[in-house]
Amino acid sequence: MADAATDRARQLTRRELLALPAVVDVATAAKALGLSRTAAYELIRTGAWPTPVFRLGRLIRIPTAPLLELLGIDGRSGGGPAAAPSSRSAG
Repeated sequence: MADAATDRARQLTRRELLALPAVVDVATAAKALGLSRTAAYELIRTGAWPTPVFRLGRLIRIPTAPLLELLGIDGRSGGGPAAAPSSRSAG
């Protein structure tokens, strides 16, 4: 059984990043960037968070597409859970 503290500190894998929904909570976005939840909320509070932030009352959500772009991951290029294999032939 994995230690809970170790799991919280671990960054998300590429596969996990590509499987994220359209918007994520601050804790998930922080994990994707390798930040603590506290640091993420502080960056958002000061306006220094590097991607758009959706505020819905007290609820804060981060759109996944700009987060993936910041990480240099193209979510449109396939590799996501619903991507079909390419049927191109060579030649």
